[in-house]
Formats: sequence, structure tokens, C-alpha cells
Amino acid sequence: MTGNPRLYNVEEVAELLGLHVKTVRGYVRDGRLKATRIGKRYRIAADDLAAFTGRPVGATARESARRVRRAEATAIVQVDAASPDLVHRLSVVLGAAVTASARDGERLHTESVYDEERAALKIIVLGGPRPVAEALRLLSAMIEDLRGNRHDR
Repeated sequence: MTGNPRLYNVEEVAELLGLHVKTVRGYVRDGRLKATRIGKRYRIAADDLAAFTGRPVGATARESARRVRRAEATAIVQVDAASPDLVHRLSVVLGAAVTASARDGERLHTESVYDEERAALKIIVLGGPRPVAEALRLLSAMIEDLRGNRHDR
């Protein structure tokens, strides 16, 4: 054991994982969850439980959520009178923004839907607040520039 030396009984593991006690015992008997038998009871080491769940153990999911605070933003941008050329240019800019956010260790995801018949483009941008704000600034600047120069025809 290298990390947390705490030992859990089957009932504690069941409560931590939101499972029935019989399910946890089945995992132990099947060998999926490593445990040591002490007397008539199983004991599960925190490290073995962490290996089983793929996440650190020692707190409930609610307590863990309080310690790991994340903020996400979602924006939907509707662009009317969008030509195929504009759609292509905006997709290149968004691709660069996604690549830049990945290099910075932040998540940014974009989806675009273009209805050529109606010349309508809908862009969904989601991720951390900073990369979403940066992507929106890029989109806004590009749309304003193209509107002023009429390059999107």
C-alpha cells in the first residue's frame, strides 16, 4: 500500500459506491475487488478501492465534488445569411481555438450545423468559461470583420 492505509468494510464500500452490500460481496468473491478476510468479515484497502473505481477514495461523491470545483459555459451562436465560404472560415477559426485550448490544458468543444438552403449556421461552444469567452471573441471579431468587408458573399 502506498497511499491511504484506511481499511473499509463491505457495508462502507457499498455506501460509498451507492451499491447494495450483496453486490460488493459479489465483486469481492469474483476477484474484481481485492479484499482481505479478517475473521468473518472482508476488509478493503483504500488503494484497492481506488484501483477498482478509478478515483481516489476516502470521501463521498458529494464531498469530492465540493473539493473539485469546475465551471463550464455553453454558448449558442446563430449566424444568418451565412455563405459556405463563411462557414468554412469560421470552422477553421474554431478548429484553431480548440487546438489552442487543448495546448493550454483546457477543454473546448464546438459543434456546427449549417443549413445551406436557409443559409443559417448554428454554432455550439462549450467548455471552461475562459476558452468559451475567447472563442466567442474570435467569432465575433471575424463576423464583424467579414460584415464590414463583405468577404462572405
